[in-house]
Amino acid sequence: MAKIESPRELFVHKLGAALTMEETILRMLEEIAEKAKDPQLKQNLRQHLRETQQQVHNLERAFAALGVEPESQPTATIEGLEREGEQNLKDVDDSLNDAVILAGVIETEAHEIAVYDVLITHAEGMGEEDIVALFQENLEQEQATLKKARDATKKLAQRVGQPV
Repeated sequence: MAKIESPRELFVHKLGAALTMEETILRMLEEIAEKAKDPQLKQNLRQHLRETQQQVHNLERAFAALGVEPESQPTATIEGLEREGEQNLKDVDDSLNDAVILAGVIETEAHEIAVYDVLITHAEGMGEEDIVALFQENLEQEQATLKKARDATKKLAQRVGQPV
């Protein structure tokens, strides 16, 4: 017999996975901020760390609104992105750290956006508008971070492409 038996239980399970995802990303942000070379990138990573702390709080508030204790769930995608990023940082010259970090940020943000899209859609269907607002705040932060990372990647690629 399946352990998840209702749409609400599935939603709570997905919410737990989102919480684990954000907690994992908090740890990752602390680690990669130390490895970044560009001061602006370091600053952006630290800013996103603060936003991610708020996102964790928003997810905890969603659990409270549902009257459910937060329960962590596995997040294979984020764990895979973390392992890939760690390996890439080991494989490249330190001068390429920022490019590796930005690629990882773009991939991670794209996944987070998809997660929040699913949570928002599900919460809307359940009529949980207060929770939708919390997820929407998180989604907008993720979208802004993705845009910053894309812009920084383009600038870095343009600098690298310039003759010395």
